Amino acid sequence: MGVLQDRVAVITGAGRGIGREHALLFAREGAKVVVNDLGGGNDGSGTDAGPAHEVVEEIIAEGGQAVANTANIATWAGAAELVAQAVEEFGRLDVVVNNAGILRDAFLAGMDEQQWDDVIAVHLKGHFAVLRHAAEHWKSRHKAGEQVRASVINTSSASGVLIANAGQANYGAAKAGIAAMTLVAAEELGRYGVRANAIAPVARTRLTLATPGMGAMFAMEVPEGEFDLFSPVNIAPVVAYLATEDCPVTGKVFAVQGGAISELSGWQGARTIETDGPWTIKDIAERLPGQV
Repeated sequence: MGVLQDRVAVITGAGRGIGREHALLFAREGAKVVVNDLGGGNDGSGTDAGPAHEVVEEIIAEGGQAVANTANIATWAGAAELVAQAVEEFGRLDVVVNNAGILRDAFLAGMDEQQWDDVIAVHLKGHFAVLRHAAEHWKSRHKAGEQVRASVINTSSASGVLIANAGQANYGAAKAGIAAMTLVAAEELGRYGVRANAIAPVARTRLTLATPGMGAMFAMEVPEGEFDLFSPVNIAPVVAYLATEDCPVTGKVFAVQGGAISELSGWQGARTIETDGPWTIKDIAERLPGQV
């Protein structure tokens, strides 16, 4: 029996890359998995049911349990459909892994409204919409007297929570929002028996290979027998652990890369200037630059 035996999980963006590795490991550890993937391109364009179904076929061939879902989780109806399918197929939902994402990089002066809206929709709204419908399901079970032991693992990024990556105002804003929403979810949903955490993964995916200034690093070949620091396989174990029934961790954001897992903390007070009375602009001009 695996550490996720009979846990029911939905994993978004699970047709390729990091999400695929999550789905495969979850199934190998005994979870029943709903593999969600719209099958779009890096920029979110187009659809392709193939990736989700291919992962499901791979899981079933290994003796696991899985079903495919190709709903667009950036829409309210698509997210509701995903959660409903898990309940209909397997009787309940225990784990949400929000992983789906796209890139529409552009510098601020040239970014158009659609580039902003598309990225915010898939990342931030997509995370929220799935989480919201799952939360309703868990609240209902809790109010019916059931002991819920559920888990949410969201996907943030170093871009937005650690670094300001030029050309990614939309992506960075969405990922920072996801980190903040995770902490709020941990506070709100704990009363229903739900834990919420997030990861900021660094791995070789379609998106990182397409990121200017980073793609070449991720594309470097690893000599046979050496540890591949950027393999998406490295990300799945911590997500699987956070999804286990007895894991006590909640309200945390972890950076995950290769063999390293680091807990991240948010904005903190660094330096302070104070006055005994009302501020004047002159006072601030004289004192603030020296503090920053």
